[in-house]
Amino acid sequence: MQENVVDSVDPRVLGQRLQDARRARGLTQQEVAGSLELARTTVTALEKGERRIRPDELISLAGLYGRPVSSFVGSRGPSAEFSVQFRKSVNRASSPEAQQALRRGVQEFQALCEDYLWLETVTGARSRQPYPPQYEIAGRPPEDAAEDVAVSERNRLGLGDGPVLNLQEVLENDVGLRIFYTQLPSHLAGIFAYTEDLGGCIAVNSRHPEERRRWSMAHEYGHFLTSRFRPELTALGRGGRVAASERFADSFARAMLMPTPGLRRRFYQISRAADGAATAAEVCRLAHYYFVSVEAMMLRLEELRLVPGGSWERLRDRGFRVREAQEQLGLSPHPHDDAPLPLRYQFLAVQAHGEGDLTEGELCRVLRQDRLSARETVQNLTHSFHLLHEGELMAIPIDPGSRVTGT
Repeated sequence: MQENVVDSVDPRVLGQRLQDARRARGLTQQEVAGSLELARTTVTALEKGERRIRPDELISLAGLYGRPVSSFVGSRGPSAEFSVQFRKSVNRASSPEAQQALRRGVQEFQALCEDYLWLETVTGARSRQPYPPQYEIAGRPPEDAAEDVAVSERNRLGLGDGPVLNLQEVLENDVGLRIFYTQLPSHLAGIFAYTEDLGGCIAVNSRHPEERRRWSMAHEYGHFLTSRFRPELTALGRGGRVAASERFADSFARAMLMPTPGLRRRFYQISRAADGAATAAEVCRLAHYYFVSVEAMMLRLEELRLVPGGSWERLRDRGFRVREAQEQLGLSPHPHDDAPLPLRYQFLAVQAHGEGDLTEGELCRVLRQDRLSARETVQNLTHSFHLLHEGELMAIPIDPGSRVTGT
């Protein structure tokens, strides 16, 4: 790092950013001093702007706080801390251990979003289409509003009334959201946050089955469309009275993933083929077609009054085993990518590294990988492999930043 990069930032501004990052990480000045073998008074002086930081110290602190160096010395102001936005939710966690786990999950989520923005800035790829305006749903029953918003969004995105198997790709590429699979406490399904600089950001719990992840993604998208300036932590098994905003998001997820016109049409086709009485096996096939859980499909059919109310509870009480039924029906799991980082994020990181804007160490940090894995990622994303007649593989280099139009 060049000395003049550090010198170009007001020490008091840089000190405040360092303090904010430390507090977001849940560390004391003494803990930071111990980790970096500094005196606590040195950390205090740096945060007050009383002593100018050395480049090597800034690199060490950025690594400790899980932030890119650019977030401290860049010209833009620091992002609103997600930890501050979610403070009440964190404090309501059941135990100190749960609070710490949740705090770490939120901090890592913000670090990923900031790294994404940094990669876009470095590579000049910040061409994001305008977000759709927020939908006004005040004063309407959440369930009715959710159906209308889902229909409008499907029409706007050109999705028709069939299943959306590539939901993450649609939300990332056609809407411009930042979506990450990250490890969260098991009781959390997802997180939604929005800031002016980072935009709309969604974290989905990577511990959950893929059907649950897609549901969480659609649920958080509902929050983005109607209340994007209010951050949300979505917990499983919410007890007591459910807020109207959560009822809307749940209803929106159902309507977005299982649109009424297409689902009705397909259900009637199944019923006619089964002499008017769809079986549990047919519901399993329908759930697989729409890439949702059997429980979600059954409850949606109940909501649309296509099956009697309480059908799912009765099926469950009789000991119906979903996985066994799916195996017997030959319903293999849908292929999906468990990569925690979006493919575009990975491409931007590799492009920045190839252009000399990221060192290998910085590449490892933004990819959350060791050096060997990071090198494999670079190889996979910059080479196309072809099988030769002799049975050997030949790698053909690809420039991810090359133009595909023009001369």
